[in-house]
Amino acid sequence: MPQNTDHIQTTHVGSLPRTPDLLEANGRFQEGEATAQELDAALDTGVIDIVRKQREIGLDIVNDGEYGHTMSSSVDYGAWWNYSFSRLGGLTPTNEDRWKDAEVKRSSPGNIVLTSFPDRRDRARFRDAYEDPTAGVLAHRASVAQPKITGPLTYTGQDAVVGDIRRLKDAMAETGAQQGFVAALSPGSCARVRNEYYSTDEELVYACADAMREEYKAIVDAGLTVQIDDPSIAESWDQINPEPTVEDYLAFTKVRVDALNYALRDLPEDQIRFHLCWGSWHGPHTTDLEFKYLVDLMLTINAGGYSFEASSPRHGHEWKVWKDHSLPEGKVVYPGFVSHSTNVVEHPELVADRIEQYASVVGRENVVASTDCGLGGRLHPSIALAKLESLVEGARLATERLF
Repeated sequence: MPQNTDHIQTTHVGSLPRTPDLLEANGRFQEGEATAQELDAALDTGVIDIVRKQREIGLDIVNDGEYGHTMSSSVDYGAWWNYSFSRLGGLTPTNEDRWKDAEVKRSSPGNIVLTSFPDRRDRARFRDAYEDPTAGVLAHRASVAQPKITGPLTYTGQDAVVGDIRRLKDAMAETGAQQGFVAALSPGSCARVRNEYYSTDEELVYACADAMREEYKAIVDAGLTVQIDDPSIAESWDQINPEPTVEDYLAFTKVRVDALNYALRDLPEDQIRFHLCWGSWHGPHTTDLEFKYLVDLMLTINAGGYSFEASSPRHGHEWKVWKDHSLPEGKVVYPGFVSHSTNVVEHPELVADRIEQYASVVGRENVVASTDCGLGGRLHPSIALAKLESLVEGARLATERLF
């Protein structure tokens, strides 16, 4: 992992705002009005441009903005997950949108019940606000239907991930970027679609692990870092109604962690970073499970670095967790020092203060300044870029104080 030697390095979680040209090309391709070659050309141009912007802002560790992960519109909280539907065999399309349509599935242990978004406990508590289009809780988004699993899961995205890798490496070569990462879906998050084929929860999760491993391996074999996107570790807590015991939830979650480690077997830890968050929707989040219950389990994941929310109003205080938990030697953390969930642009001094807090508990060499979650699909492009600028400036201030 890229430990700091002379300055606080900077990165972000992955998703960056798509350009109008890319959204248009995507829409035309989905409607059959554009060829795959035309979409590829738009992606090639878009990735070079977004990597160049990251470098101009001053980010040390860049990515492709997740441009190869199709967004339905400029506001899209689910592209990090939905992209997998076109890269997996064994799925059958449906008309169900789990952001709108109630749907329940049962899993074990603890008879855990995962619900769809309308039945989340956070939404139930603040239902009037969630259903008020003027409240600013949820922005307008295009409906995206999720498939169901009707056969054995296989990975069919070989050409797509090769395209992601090629575009990022070409853009890095053109802009002089030295470090790059590509985001990929975790087995636990992959398993959150409706299952009509596998007989047990564990069988389903491990099938997802076998399939998604192909994507992880392709990325690391290309010399890039793979970021495992896994909100399921923390976010699923709010998706269980009624609320389970912490013990039952951790047992449920451990199955997902074990499956992820199985998928990552024999892959180099120094090319793996893990991202945990409590969900990208703009809601109160009063039902989030506290980080102190998750940190030990997170640290068992075979990754060289761990990304998590650290500036969210619900989780900004949790740097104190590291007073009682030791970061394994040689590993780093990627705390989010600017948030995807507010339009307020954080002051660089605040970013620097947050970096210093983490440096005081895990060491200055082990803190890579990042974002809480992906900014694309959640914030206006001008605000997203301003937050990255503030992040880089805050890291510069912190560097002056710490090195």
